Amino acid sequence: MIDLPAMTHSENMPPAVSVVIPVHNAEEFLEETLLSVLSSVYPNMEIIIVDDGSTDGSPAVAARYAGQYAHIRFLQQPNAGAAAARNRAVAEARGEYILPVDADDRISPQYISLAVEAISGRPDVKVVYPEAEFFGERSGKWRLPPFSIRLLARKNMIPVSGLYRREDWVRAGGYRTDTGREDWVFWIAILKDGGKVVRLNHTGLYYRVRSGSKRKKDRKLLTHTIDILNGLYPDFFLRELKGPLRYRRTWSRLINTCCGWIHARKTVVHPSFKSLEPFMLRLPYIFREQGETMCRGRNTLKLFRRDGYELVVKSYRHPHLLNAVIYGFLRASKAGRAYRYALRLLAAGVGTPAPVGFVTCRRYFLFADSYSVTLRSSCPYTYRDLATRTFFRRDEILEAIARTTARMHENGILHKDYSAGNILFDDRPRVIPVEIVDLNRMSFGKTGLEKGCRNFKRLPATDEMIAVIATCYAKERGGDPERCMAWMK
Repeated sequence: MIDLPAMTHSENMPPAVSVVIPVHNAEEFLEETLLSVLSSVYPNMEIIIVDDGSTDGSPAVAARYAGQYAHIRFLQQPNAGAAAARNRAVAEARGEYILPVDADDRISPQYISLAVEAISGRPDVKVVYPEAEFFGERSGKWRLPPFSIRLLARKNMIPVSGLYRREDWVRAGGYRTDTGREDWVFWIAILKDGGKVVRLNHTGLYYRVRSGSKRKKDRKLLTHTIDILNGLYPDFFLRELKGPLRYRRTWSRLINTCCGWIHARKTVVHPSFKSLEPFMLRLPYIFREQGETMCRGRNTLKLFRRDGYELVVKSYRHPHLLNAVIYGFLRASKAGRAYRYALRLLAAGVGTPAPVGFVTCRRYFLFADSYSVTLRSSCPYTYRDLATRTFFRRDEILEAIARTTARMHENGILHKDYSAGNILFDDRPRVIPVEIVDLNRMSFGKTGLEKGCRNFKRLPATDEMIAVIATCYAKERGGDPERCMAWMK
């Protein structure tokens, strides 16, 4: 075994670099790749080889070099693909920086040193990559376009052998194993939220072209990769391409600009929940397949858990043609109204689950789908439970509901679907909280005493319950309890 300096992070030694090499049936090329990495002039690096279930002599070549060089580690795993092998290697890596190298490529002796110099001490720089040349069945310069984040949204121009920080691999969640373009998906994951990319004026990578190479095979997986990317990062593509990445990638921005007029989508997120914006932008994609169904009927309610929040998403039934026209041009959608009305209730001191935002979608200029999103209420009961359960604080609950309703009416808010399922409460706290839900049918303006009392008519109640509600409501609004009771009946 040849002993080389151990990896160190001392002041006299540059940052450690881990070169990760996934191998699958590359016996013919692996030694050439290893020799190119070993020729590097960079003094502080390790080499991690992961054999991905090879059936040729690749493991023997890797084991021989690992036995000769102290800074080479050799790992093996059942065949799971290059992305899984890279993830295994990076997970084992000790270096601050990661450089993936394919088992049939070569790098120049100066590449690692120049790349570390370009990224070290510059936290704004996320990726460094070199000029590249083809060899093997094709030769010549690999003419990669200059980097731009908008172009990255449509195509990859960063070779897999770009140097990056290991902490960014952790932040991105590693390489995806369900797509053949895992390097493109990985670069988007690292760079979608910002960061600079440096392209060295140095030919540091020699990319082997051979029949049956992974790069050629991956072209067949492109549509699958596009579907995955749209599901993962719709907010990124909306920002860069004005909509999803299209199968005709070059025309994505133009197609989305045109479709924006025909198939418009509006997403509103409350400023208090900006961290949920990616979830909201993905909502039309994921609602059908994900989430825990809470109620399925005319409308569908699902529960999602994101970023520590429990979110209730309501998908409204598709409108018939007339309403599709009305909601498309003349009136706000139910989801939009529910969001705005929730804000008005909260401003009036009336409880309702915190509004997170809403999404509306059009097709061919007509309204199609809408989703309202709120935090899940902490109130476990509805007014309906008063008829089926025994509550020792029943009168206090009824009084709390009466006070909440009076506060709405005093502020000129009338709930036009004031039914037993839309009034929530919790009898555990000392002061009983009441929350109002299903807010898209509300009107605003002066609500007189009689009109306010008749708002209770859809709530099932005994004469005794009505007496409690009427007495409290009349007291809150300065009315006569007897007259209020007669109107409520």
